[in-house]
Amino acid sequence: AVYLAESGGGSVEAGGALRLSCETREYTSRMGWFRQAPGKGREGVASISTDGMLPLYADSVKGRFTISAVNANAKNTVYLQMNDLKSEDTGMYYCAAGSAASLLERYFDYWGQGTQVTVSS
Repeated sequence: AVYLAESGGGSVEAGGALRLSCETREYTSRMGWFRQAPGKGREGVASISTDGMLPLYADSVKGRFTISAVNANAKNTVYLQMNDLKSEDTGMYYCAAGSAASLLERYFDYWGQGTQVTVSS
C-alpha cells in the first residue's frame, strides 16, 4: 500500500495563491491531484511522474497551477502551486498515487484523505 499525507489547504480570496503538498515513503511512479466541488464528481487537476517528468493539467487550471515532484530523503513529495485562484477552484483536493500518465481516477490506486481549498470571491 501507498500512504499519502497531504497538507496546505485553506481559505483565500479570489486571485490569491495556495500550495498543496503530498508526500509518501512508498514507491510510486506517478502522483496527482484531484478535486471534488460540492455536489460534483471528482475531477483530475494535475499529475506528474515522481521523477518530475510528464506533467499533465486539466484545461481549467493550465497557466495557473504548477505541479512539481521531489524525490529526496527516501520519500516522494509532490507540490501543487495554485495561483490566480478562482471561486470555481473551491473543493476538496485529494492526492493520489498510480502508475499511468493520466488524469483519470481509474489509473490511481491510492488516495489521501483530502485537504479543503476554499476561494471566496
